[in-house]
Amino acid sequence: MNTKLALLLVALIALPAAVLCQQQTKVTAFRPGEIWPDENGQHINAHGGGVLRYGDTFYWFGEHKAENTSSALVGVTCYASEDLMNWRNCGVALSVTDQPGHDIERGCVLERPKVIYNKVTGKFCMWFHLELKGQGYNAARYGVAVADRPEGPYKFLYSQRANAGTWPIEFGKEQLSVIDTLNADNFREGWTPAWRKAVGEGLFLKRDFGAGQMSRDMTLYVDDDGKAYHIFSSEDNLTLHIAELTADYLHHTGRYTRVAPAGHNEAPAIFKHEGTYWMITSGCTGWDPNEARMFSAPSIWGPWTQHPNPCRGPKAELTFGGQSTFILAIEHLPLNIEHSVAEKKAESNYVQSSMVNVQYIFMADIWRPRHPIDARYIWLPIEFEDGKPVIRWRDEWK
Repeated sequence: MNTKLALLLVALIALPAAVLCQQQTKVTAFRPGEIWPDENGQHINAHGGGVLRYGDTFYWFGEHKAENTSSALVGVTCYASEDLMNWRNCGVALSVTDQPGHDIERGCVLERPKVIYNKVTGKFCMWFHLELKGQGYNAARYGVAVADRPEGPYKFLYSQRANAGTWPIEFGKEQLSVIDTLNADNFREGWTPAWRKAVGEGLFLKRDFGAGQMSRDMTLYVDDDGKAYHIFSSEDNLTLHIAELTADYLHHTGRYTRVAPAGHNEAPAIFKHEGTYWMITSGCTGWDPNEARMFSAPSIWGPWTQHPNPCRGPKAELTFGGQSTFILAIEHLPLNIEHSVAEKKAESNYVQSSMVNVQYIFMADIWRPRHPIDARYIWLPIEFEDGKPVIRWRDEWK
């Protein structure tokens, strides 16, 4: 009995050490689509998110997903890292509330949170897509919150639709005269060529002019000059809008433009490379993946030109089973990709140094609506071929 007791005590003492050892195991490579453990060994719960770099630390904000529902039961989570691979859980950055009727009441839909830092005010500004509890996807609002520290806590400020009573900057007398002729009663049958043409000309823009334009899938972008922009799906997800933010990054200025009118795009992710703006989006197929789309422009205001799918490799026609959420630009912190022997042989333009400098990381989510907490992440390097972005699948990269 004494021997058995001694062995039991040894096992009990050793167990915490074993768990601690497991918790301290470092992630040494990106493995797209696989479980991504945080410092405690738990799968990172920050979906549809984006990354903010502040000082030498990266902060990853995303939707906290539950076991059986995509409604917001917790809020926005925050993780921190110095190497982009090993993340510590900073907790809930923005919490939903149990106050009945509140905009972010528990059970609302709170998606695609993004955070940017305002150097003038010293505030961290969070924007997100918000649907009010019990209203499905009818509200189509954006929400705004603010904090003094990157990890929060964030204070919810307000939610609303976008740019009420304002036309896009490209709408002059000619476009407004066309708008005047558009009558919704004449386009009750959707998805016809005439209906799509009317949407492109502003049918839904006119419908929502007074109440404000719809705002769903979204991202934020801060340009080189410090001006910030809110990019979002609008007009029943048929047209993307790019709206300029005020100097404090907390409101729209009223200046906005439309991208790919009637093109049916969502999930925008944007970056700028050598003076050209690039945006990757997806089509609208619910939770199911589809082929990525890519646009470029010489100015944030356009004109925007569409290009072929930038993805390469298995399931490239389905964006590797995921959907774009953010593109992380890495400045002054070059990462390297290790190419396999097979890749070296397969790629005629492969650089023989076996290392490729990474300036941008494409972030996407593999959604699992039946088990949302198990949704996975796809992080892949963006490379350039003939001056255009290419996203090549890799089982593992460093």
